[in-house]
Amino acid sequence: MRKILFTILGLILLSGFVSAGPLSSADIKNLVARIREKRAQAPQAQADFKEEKVVHLLNKPITSSGKVWFQAPNKFRREVKGNSPSVTVSDGRQLWIYYPNFKSAEHYSLGKRSPLDAAITTINTALNLENVESTFQISGAKIDPPQTGYDLELTPRSSSTKRMFQMFRLRLNNDLFAERTEMLQPNGDRIVTTYSNQTRAPIAGSTFDFTPPPGTEISTPLGH
Repeated sequence: MRKILFTILGLILLSGFVSAGPLSSADIKNLVARIREKRAQAPQAQADFKEEKVVHLLNKPITSSGKVWFQAPNKFRREVKGNSPSVTVSDGRQLWIYYPNFKSAEHYSLGKRSPLDAAITTINTALNLENVESTFQISGAKIDPPQTGYDLELTPRSSSTKRMFQMFRLRLNNDLFAERTEMLQPNGDRIVTTYSNQTRAPIAGSTFDFTPPPGTEISTPLGH
């Protein structure tokens, strides 16, 4: 589950945090409403990303880069480039993780109230800020120039969510695009993802389709 959670965190949106001017509860409520309004007007987003995973058992961070596509409420695609490429695709009903170098793929059925469904729902809530107040405590601040935007910090309310991660930080620019996300796990592992070239341009429906190439070895880690 942890590997899948790592993957999901890098797919949906789009240095340290330098901010000032803490936001009041009313400010945060208004900001969340603006984000939801943007999403309602343009339910799709795509961006390039760079990701760094700091794993407490490893001496060096694991870095990767690629591109992500997302369409509300639950369709996404993430392509990782480099020496260890992968493609993660979900149409909202099933999720595929394909590893070209090994000609293998993992297949997960969604909507069966599995731990994977719970993980995706939690991350969607954090990234899309839908009904977020019931799941997380939120604090935030306005970023001072020369950078502008907002920093939000989400702390899980429930013990089950705290077992997935302790804290989730989200940096937004003035256009309310995600520029940076950071997740801290209970064991001290940390994932930092930065986004660039964000756009809300329409995305072809076929982007969220996936058919394993001939000869692909398919596994179902959570069963059918």
